[in-house]
Amino acid sequence: MYIKIYFGDKPVYLCDEINQELNELMHHPDSVFVDEISTPAINSLLHEIRKEEFHAGILWHPDLEKLKKAFFKHFTLIEAAGGIVQNDKKELLFILRLGKWDLPKGKIEKKEKADECALREVTEETGIGKLKLKKLIGETWHAYDQFGKHFLKRSHWYYMTCEGRQTPKAQAEEHITEVKWFSTMHIKDPIANTYPAIKDILMVFFDEP
Repeated sequence: MYIKIYFGDKPVYLCDEINQELNELMHHPDSVFVDEISTPAINSLLHEIRKEEFHAGILWHPDLEKLKKAFFKHFTLIEAAGGIVQNDKKELLFILRLGKWDLPKGKIEKKEKADECALREVTEETGIGKLKLKKLIGETWHAYDQFGKHFLKRSHWYYMTCEGRQTPKAQAEEHITEVKWFSTMHIKDPIANTYPAIKDILMVFFDEP
């Protein structure tokens, strides 16, 4: 089992076993492999993964929960939630934020449940209402630096539908410049200019029955 955390476009895997995918990745000259969870070892991995010549990292330990605890203490954890929204015509809703296509999401507020946050954020960022929550699709992780601190964001993704083909409205204060429905036929357009984590969760969505 593993979780995948993106540092920009570079994945770091926290795992308690090495499957075929990770075994192949381990033997790439531009991958970093660490099999201890000491602070110096984790700091070394975090330093190496930021170098241009490296594109992936693997951190292994037989106890995944212990590994996660050791890794997470280097970051401030942020919980977020968002939606994969589909209308009556089976089109999917995307937002254009800072020049990249994304899915609507935002930080979970105090005393707010993840699914409540997902519904709220979709409506706030896109103007789409009358949403029906269907199911949890999965979660994604990504790390980033801000104000001199290291943050780790976990985003919970929910599948939801809406009535009709509503006209969206972009939330400008969140740097969203466009909200658009894409048919399955044209889904490659936003996927060609989005984040790896978004590609991953959409792959899970499309693979589900």
